[in-house]
Amino acid sequence: MPKPVSPLNTRKPTFVDFIGAGVARGGVFVLRLLPFALASAIGGVLASTFGPLLKPSKAARINLSLAFPDKGEAEIEQILRQVWENMGRTAFEFAQMDHLLSDTGKKRVYIEGQDNLDAALGSGKPVLFFSAHLGNWELLPVSAGILGFGVHVFYRAPNNPLLQDVFTRRSSPGELIPKGAPGAKRAFTLLKRGENLGILVDQKLNDGIAVPFFGRDAMTGTALAEFALRFDAPMVPIQCIRLPGARFKVIYHPALKVTPTGDKKADVRTIMTDVNATLERWIAQHPGDWLWLHKRWPV
Repeated sequence: MPKPVSPLNTRKPTFVDFIGAGVARGGVFVLRLLPFALASAIGGVLASTFGPLLKPSKAARINLSLAFPDKGEAEIEQILRQVWENMGRTAFEFAQMDHLLSDTGKKRVYIEGQDNLDAALGSGKPVLFFSAHLGNWELLPVSAGILGFGVHVFYRAPNNPLLQDVFTRRSSPGELIPKGAPGAKRAFTLLKRGENLGILVDQKLNDGIAVPFFGRDAMTGTALAEFALRFDAPMVPIQCIRLPGARFKVIYHPALKVTPTGDKKADVRTIMTDVNATLERWIAQHPGDWLWLHKRWPV
């Protein structure tokens, strides 16, 4: 399994950390004993039952109302339950993502767009794969493992330092890169070597730029665009769609077309506008599959 390129949470563990780690490891142990589909279903039922009662649901309701002003309260609540179901399924599936690399597990993942992938990998340039927190977003590195090509992905350290090894147990043929300045430096080095990078680009960043997203400006990170311009790298959108029965469709879309003008600032904005528009189309198709629980827009 890939490991982080550097320690990401070196905080001294507390008593609460030890208790939490014990509970989490016990839960992971039990989940790994269950059939993949059953573990996924249990997570979905639990989260969709209790999630709408939790505080993050307030932000989700606001976000959904902003993005879909034509939808009524009942429809918003239905989508919110789907959001929590997807979250619960994803969390419980995480315990055994390596199952999807087995002969049986591979049958759960349907991959489309092989020709688009081949064109990008055959360009002679490092490839930037971008996606969003849609469906089970861990399928980005897993699909790379299934198809047999290398990709490095960014990683956020768990708050509990005793769980770092659990959260870094990912089924991908590449490094886990820490977020922040050290990670950006490492990503630059890997791209300079001609290696591939995967990035989730749908979350709010306070130091990003304001780019339209569902008709409203949203602070958006620019690393993807800056890397693409610096290395002339193809940017391949990867869409994950959750299917019934704990199955998934992963689509490798054609690389975004980029025409640099020489004005880097304008080019970055143009690229990220196209990226956000791509994500917006996917989310509108399957709104219950996206992570609406964070404050994506300032209100």
